[in-house]
Amino acid sequence: MPDVQTPPLRNAMSVDVEDWFHVGAFEKVINRADWGRCEDRVARNGDAVLALFDRAGVKATFFTLGCVAAQHPALIRRIVAAGHEIASHGWDHKRVFTLTPDQFRDDLAQARAAIEDAGGAHVTGYRAPSFSIDARTPWAHPVLAEAGYAYSSSVAPVRHDHYGWPESPRHVWRPLADSALIELPVTTARIGGRTLAAGGGGFFRMLPYGFTRWAIDRANGTEGRPAVFYFHPWEIDPAQPRVTHAPLRSKLRHYSRLSAMEGKLERLLTEFAWDRTDSVAARQAATL
Repeated sequence: MPDVQTPPLRNAMSVDVEDWFHVGAFEKVINRADWGRCEDRVARNGDAVLALFDRAGVKATFFTLGCVAAQHPALIRRIVAAGHEIASHGWDHKRVFTLTPDQFRDDLAQARAAIEDAGGAHVTGYRAPSFSIDARTPWAHPVLAEAGYAYSSSVAPVRHDHYGWPESPRHVWRPLADSALIELPVTTARIGGRTLAAGGGGFFRMLPYGFTRWAIDRANGTEGRPAVFYFHPWEIDPAQPRVTHAPLRSKLRHYSRLSAMEGKLERLLTEFAWDRTDSVAARQAATL
């Protein structure tokens, strides 16, 4: 009998749609009141990401800030028209652990209304800014379930100075016994008893490409799970403004190897199979 080829596991490709001045690395040096005076580059960079996915034939999920959707509805319409999933990244990048449960409800509602109004598509997925659902927010998943979300991809099961929930399961899990809501953590790798971030962003930019390839191969093969990968539109924009008065660590995290990012992404998109996060989440939910 001829060999039957098993189709490759489809991984979740996602984009956190925020501008260069929204990021957590600059939250203490760029006042929110000054955002309106910052050079707006998110639509330009969003279109560059759409072109990147189009060249690779990849459909992805765009976790979008509500304030970006309100300001750039045409970008959101272009994302939806291209067949990508539109999902929520909250209203204006406030970390979940800085909010009360009621403030979180309001943030979710405001963001979802803006994103759905802009894109004309129902929002069923959520990613917390800076992966800020953790042990400090036991109320967050119940609020998401109450709001009718099908999945969250808001947890990084690592130790990090800005975020992390190292006690979280590394792969898909159901946070609530009485809800179908699932949590789909960003990809990590286990090495020498340590859990390392391996799902994109600055780690992908700064570490050798081979590490990410190894981590995704391991997730798909040994662990039998899809990878959950993310990046930001500003990461393929080396010409963005420089925040010279930011701390050195923040500048290194934000600006290192921006010029290498697009080429690395093009390689990644061709070497693995990718899908929208809602599709991956639905397949993973069926395994629980």
